[in-house]
Amino acid sequence: MERWSIELEKENFKFSAAHFLIFPDGTAERLHGHNYRVFVEIEAELSRHGLVLDFKMVKPIVREICDALDEHWIVPGEHPELRWNERADGLVEVRYKERYYAAPRADVLVLPINNSSSENLATWFGRELLARIERRFADVRVARLRVAVEETTGQRGVYLREA
Repeated sequence: MERWSIELEKENFKFSAAHFLIFPDGTAERLHGHNYRVFVEIEAELSRHGLVLDFKMVKPIVREICDALDEHWIVPGEHPELRWNERADGLVEVRYKERYYAAPRADVLVLPINNSSSENLATWFGRELLARIERRFADVRVARLRVAVEETTGQRGVYLREA
């Protein structure tokens, strides 16, 4: 069996974001930030032109998703104990146990994840990337997608989806 893929690892596939991780015992990190890097591998059949996907066409999509995350506080909207709400004055309140935070709505990104781990960020990123590829390239059938989100050098969460 033969298989083809493209790998994308660009210097500008990065985003800076704040978060705090909630551990299984209920403790949580302090609010802090990372300069995340994103790595992507897309496997699909070769087109009649000999391409999985044109690099020039897919790189802007990865960058768009990075831009959507950049300079935000990432809040896990599906955590069972964390609560958030948007106030009438445009602030978002976040409560976790005894902690209370408030930040401008434009600075907060509530994602449909249960924790702001690099694994969950890779999952969200990968699903978003796949949806955008499917919308923009109807003739491409992604057989395998691998997305890694690195929070610090040598430390990555990985999402892998196979058709």
